[in-house]
Amino acid sequence: MQKFSVKTIVAIGIGAALFFVLGRFVAIPSPVPNVNICVQYGLLAFMSVVFGPIAGALMGLIGHALIDFSYGWGVWWSWVIASGVFGLLMGFAAKAFKMNKNEMGKKGLVKFNISQIVAHVVCWGVVAPALDILMYNEPLDKLFAQGLMSAVGNAVTTAIVGSLLCIAYAATKTKSGSLTKE
Repeated sequence: MQKFSVKTIVAIGIGAALFFVLGRFVAIPSPVPNVNICVQYGLLAFMSVVFGPIAGALMGLIGHALIDFSYGWGVWWSWVIASGVFGLLMGFAAKAFKMNKNEMGKKGLVKFNISQIVAHVVCWGVVAPALDILMYNEPLDKLFAQGLMSAVGNAVTTAIVGSLLCIAYAATKTKSGSLTKE
């Protein structure tokens, strides 16, 4: 069993709370029914990269469940799970770039954005629709319209918000070898 540091536990709470606030109050309506363009996935991608896959999954699960609960229509578990999977995938993808060592240059941003696009396609094109079919017996045409809109909208907002957060965070880290005496 993995033990979390106090810092990680606090980050999960803060990440889930920020995910909720952004998802509930900064959601941009889309032309597809029951789908919003969500800026909170940029934050979730960033927090998952910094704190790891399990923390990212918990932030996505808790934050999305709170959003659904606050709207009053009930928790749509298929999409809550997809948000958790997004956090998990981005946490695992973090090994592809070295944001913690101030090496988040163009290569790192490209890797971050390829990772988040793939994660969004997997979550909103496969996980959420498959679970909608299994759990709620939803019609296919509706699912694919919602999944496509979510994948595209969330990938764009994650590219903007997530990239900016990663660049800002990486800039605060000491570059390896920068403190050595020449």
